[in-house]
Amino acid sequence: MERRNFLKLSSLLGVLGITGNVVAVNKPIDYKKKQTDRDYWVMLLDKMATPVLVNMSKGELRKNMPVEVSKGWYKNSTKEVAYMEAFGRLIGGIAPWLELPDDDSKEAEIRKRLRLQTQQSLAHAVDPDSPDYLYWGTPTSRQPLVDAAYIAQALLYAPKSLWQDLDEKTKERIIHEFTKIRALKPNQSNWLLFAAMIETFLLKVDKPFDAFRIDDAIDKLKGWYTGDGWYTDGKNFGFDHYNAYVMHPMMTDVLKHNVEKGRRTKEEYEQAYKRMQRYSTYLERYISPEGTYVVVGRSSTYRMATFQPLMKVALEKKLPDMLTNGQVRSAITAVMKNMFIPTTFNKQGWLTLGLVGDKQIDIADTYSNTGSMYITSTVFLALGLPANDAFWTDAPEEWTQKKAWSGKPFTKDYAVNY
Repeated sequence: MERRNFLKLSSLLGVLGITGNVVAVNKPIDYKKKQTDRDYWVMLLDKMATPVLVNMSKGELRKNMPVEVSKGWYKNSTKEVAYMEAFGRLIGGIAPWLELPDDDSKEAEIRKRLRLQTQQSLAHAVDPDSPDYLYWGTPTSRQPLVDAAYIAQALLYAPKSLWQDLDEKTKERIIHEFTKIRALKPNQSNWLLFAAMIETFLLKVDKPFDAFRIDDAIDKLKGWYTGDGWYTDGKNFGFDHYNAYVMHPMMTDVLKHNVEKGRRTKEEYEQAYKRMQRYSTYLERYISPEGTYVVVGRSSTYRMATFQPLMKVALEKKLPDMLTNGQVRSAITAVMKNMFIPTTFNKQGWLTLGLVGDKQIDIADTYSNTGSMYITSTVFLALGLPANDAFWTDAPEEWTQKKAWSGKPFTKDYAVNY
């Protein structure tokens, strides 16, 4: 398996206000320098985020982003959804890191650039006069409901950087789009949480919200819980990674902010969180001794979004007792290095359709396009912990399967009922 590092696209900025121009310059990495796990994660984040943000910050995402679609792409779908998918899903993963305070480190230089580009991109996303005004959907094309929810979740993860620091016109336009998108009705599936997430953001910023879209999602998901950390996706169970992609992270975030506003109970939130923690123990055990993981079900091209709940509980310093910082960080880093080989990106730096490399387009689903791939950025949630946090400074450790298959003691596992 090829495990080379990548050239990092760094940028020197010339900025004219919130919608000013950004100039990017290639800057090579010094490969002789010893690299920490955090250095590697930040480098990978930068590589993934830069093509999206450097273009959208200038209103050129639609102009420059190549849109590849799956072989079975829905004939009645519009490729316009790809741009919101790329932007919304990307910032849904990097928002906690963007919210960190800055210092004089090299990492902070990257963060300042990407934060500013994200703010500029948000302005373009909701400006009807911008070339990159996003497609917010129609009753017959509901995909934007999904990715507007990731934008809303990003704003909740980074309330200062991605909300308070925006100009008032951009804020007004975001509220307008989030309100207008109520015309899109969610499926009776994990989609209910997308509607709930958007309304929860409106609740959080004290704007009129649709309580039914929130409560319906919470109550339906509670009814879909099957036990031992697993929800069904609607009435029927499917063995895939949608508990990770959507259900656990959005259920807990929706409940958290509704509890803060006095709308739901603390007990509901704590129960949902325990379920997510339990599911996170499975995610760590999915990772093989070699640093690969179980690839099952639809949307396998979402790559490391599979580990979103594990990264979320790490970010919030609530790893289950059987998991340590060192083993989780080491395991995820090993998977990253197996997955993000050079050909997982195309020559222009955009993510390809597939899992590892660029030869697996056949596994892309009918709804998959280039933009869809950026949900993998949710693996970066733990970068929202500062560099001096124990998650980054604790010594590396072997993870469960590595211990198990080398004859070493490892933690037993039993079902739990929450």
